[in-house]
Amino acid sequence: MKDSLIVVSGGMDSVTMLYEFREEIALAVTFDYGANHGPKEIPLARMHCERLGIEHIVIGMDFMTKYFESSLLSGGEAIPEGNYDEENMKSTVVPFRNGIMLAIACGLAESRGLKRLMIANHAGDHAIYPDCREGFVKAMSLATQEGTYDHICIYAPYTNLTKGEIARHGKALGLDYSETWSCYKGGEVHCGKCGTCVERREALAEAGIEDKTVYSL
Repeated sequence: MKDSLIVVSGGMDSVTMLYEFREEIALAVTFDYGANHGPKEIPLARMHCERLGIEHIVIGMDFMTKYFESSLLSGGEAIPEGNYDEENMKSTVVPFRNGIMLAIACGLAESRGLKRLMIANHAGDHAIYPDCREGFVKAMSLATQEGTYDHICIYAPYTNLTKGEIARHGKALGLDYSETWSCYKGGEVHCGKCGTCVERREALAEAGIEDKTVYSL
């Protein structure tokens, strides 16, 4: 039964989850919050949903660009380069982004009679993004269950997987990761040098996947 709503960005992780759980997903939602790379990710999210015959909607959240502080919202030149670690990538945190998205998704799911929210947070994000950690997901799921008549829960099966392990899931599904976007700078092609590009390259190599991504290195 298709009883789930997925938050899908167009990146490697959520696209993998979209395909892996496609038989359970009734609705996919992408949030346009003004990120540098949104214009690259959003069309890919739409393309994959159309390919799978899954309804897809985009919800705008331009208030984040107006009022929130993050290098992810400040133009490509503000994105740090180098390794994907706390010291280097903390500036890319959009405060409570996942909490806000999941709250909106929960209201939408209840309006549609859906029982479960899906999100593709993973272990590589834990050090940097508080709203990607297991404790947050459990607490938010408790809130969505307590706050809805149908006790809507959050399902986050990638929480303790590395990006390389997720890429292995995608490899088994036959995914072409060149049809996803990672670079936080949001240029014409992946920069190959920012933390998300470095993480992408390492994950694909770990999974033994030929990297067809075009980089500007």
